[in-house]
Amino acid sequence: MQHKSVASLPETGFVRLPQIIGSPKANPPIPAIIPVSKSTWWAGVKEGRFPQSTKLGPRTTVWRVEDIRRLIETA
Repeated sequence: MQHKSVASLPETGFVRLPQIIGSPKANPPIPAIIPVSKSTWWAGVKEGRFPQSTKLGPRTTVWRVEDIRRLIETA
């Protein structure tokens, strides 16, 4: 059975970092799908452990939902 937050991911599209690693300060709090810190996430992206991001603008970085689902399935 899938984790509730994984089931809430759309089938396709993009997600931002707080939707992946969670954000307890958000209102309402966003639960983590992959419970790692921001620095661990970015180190993993650099090392190739996590999917590469896509820039939509100068301050907007996203990941493909399909890549995140694949990461979860292979973990």
